[in-house]
Amino acid sequence: MAAWKIGRVVKQKQWSSNLHSLYVESELEPFEAGQFVKIGLEINGKSIGRPYSLVNPPGKSPLEFYYINVPNGILTSHLAELKAGDTILVEPRAHGFLILDEIPISKHLWMMATGTGVGPFLSILSTDKPWQRYERVILVYAVRTITELSYQEEILQFLAKNSEQFIYIPFLSREVRDFAMTGRIPQAIIDGRLEERAGITISSEDSQVMLCGNPQMVEDTTRTLIDRGLIKNRRSLSGQITMENYW
Repeated sequence: MAAWKIGRVVKQKQWSSNLHSLYVESELEPFEAGQFVKIGLEINGKSIGRPYSLVNPPGKSPLEFYYINVPNGILTSHLAELKAGDTILVEPRAHGFLILDEIPISKHLWMMATGTGVGPFLSILSTDKPWQRYERVILVYAVRTITELSYQEEILQFLAKNSEQFIYIPFLSREVRDFAMTGRIPQAIIDGRLEERAGITISSEDSQVMLCGNPQMVEDTTRTLIDRGLIKNRRSLSGQITMENYW
């Protein structure tokens, strides 16, 4: 385990019964939007840490982490109890390759997330890079119910600021609302509903797709996109699909 820095909780926001955002003041080396750091606590005499994506963009404080409180979770059940002024362990260096510098230039950038997997995309969208590099940016954000559709104010601000470039498509899998699509992301690609809603076709020539969230969504969507002729993006071979499991 890397050396820890001591961070101090600024506040904790509860979005729903199990969704929280934790705001922490701590020293952190320069990082790229889309990366993650480990945060942790001393629990029963042991330092317990887990990686969480940074929601805040580089250069902005405090650090922000969006997480789900897993029932009886060894760490999250304790994170959910933190209040302003409490201390927390923070790894001082960020990691991860879900960053735009690893994504080839294309016309369209698709960001497809489930649940807390939207966190790194919010960090990226808060920077200038996506708006400078891509003609259109499409955020697809899938949750179960409307109470889990967090960060709507921030997303609407992206839309207001970049109305000619930004497309926002929310999904609800267990509720029906007129503003949101229903079902799952991979099926909506298969039956054409997602592209119809966006008014843009997903293609290997014009699209880059970033996936983050539920491993099943990432796996199923990757397979669906490969069937459409896209390939995984690797350092040894540029492709169109870049993914990160976030559970």
